[in-house]
Amino acid sequence: MLVRDVSFTVASGEFFGIIGPNGSGKTSLISMLCGLRKPRTGTVSLDGEPLAGLARRALARRLALVEQQADTSERMTARQAVELGRTPYLGLSSPWSGLDDAIVDAAMGNVGMAHLSGRQWHTLSGGERQRLHIARALAQAPKVLVLDEPTNHLDIGHQIGLLDLVRHLDLTVIAALHDLNHAAMFCDRIAVMKAGRLVALGRPAEVLTTRLIRDVFDVEAVVDAAEGGTCSIRFAPARRMAAE
Repeated sequence: MLVRDVSFTVASGEFFGIIGPNGSGKTSLISMLCGLRKPRTGTVSLDGEPLAGLARRALARRLALVEQQADTSERMTARQAVELGRTPYLGLSSPWSGLDDAIVDAAMGNVGMAHLSGRQWHTLSGGERQRLHIARALAQAPKVLVLDEPTNHLDIGHQIGLLDLVRHLDLTVIAALHDLNHAAMFCDRIAVMKAGRLVALGRPAEVLTTRLIRDVFDVEAVVDAAEGGTCSIRFAPARRMAAE
């Protein structure tokens, strides 16, 4: 998807959501925000520095990405998968240490996977693997955590728990989200994408209106105000096709 005319700034410590229908450009935008894809025009900067000028190792120490369908074919344990997050910090002059062990332990504990530390990767469910990918990202000790639809393959309890976890971390979080109610519950601000363009930007309660949901997602909904300036969304059943 070609992304055009998108401009915004994410504040330090903010949980910033990116929403939009399938094919709206969310994943393309995430790729550019992480330096995986270079924009043809414009600049993506981190703390005022263009990503294009940062070495990969230096960027990996400041920004961690959890992709939508991240996976590995390697035969490894759950803990070994999370240990990969420490790679940007290791070298001939900085071998693995007790600090690395402690960081990995904390990351696995944060996502509720410490008890599966010794399990082989190929025996884990899709949801367990996704939680470990997030633990691997946390093991990088980044300042910015970027998530591309992180709740894929998780049941509702783990979806809420995971988003609540990252919401309370001392990190800047940028997340492409599929569920509008998740965006309304957890995000400080949201950017709404449609056909590769930014069509709305602001606090969830200000942006997620009945009209916008109809125009962008082509569904009818009722938006109710909730505590703390958030909102909740009730979707109406889809109208039956005339041919039926």
